[in-house]
Amino acid sequence: MQSGENIMVILSSPSGVGKTTITKKIQQKYQTFKISVSHTTRLPRSNEVDGVDYFFVSDEKFLQLIKENKFYEHAKIFDNYYGT
Repeated sequence: MQSGENIMVILSSPSGVGKTTITKKIQQKYQTFKISVSHTTRLPRSNEVDGVDYFFVSDEKFLQLIKENKFYEHAKIFDNYYGT
């Protein structure tokens, strides 16, 4: 890879195993590291902020984003949609 090129890193694992912790540590060390904020149709938890942890949207909005081909990937997990 040449200097100055961007790369995409994907962390994928079950909920609660430390993805957020890892990304925050990387971001502390590398100031240019950017984190993509995913969309979800689930309700926010008490400590989550819209636009920071996720973009919390309705099912209708999510399905519209799928139709517009706005996601790199998306899935329905249990009763909620998630997409990057």
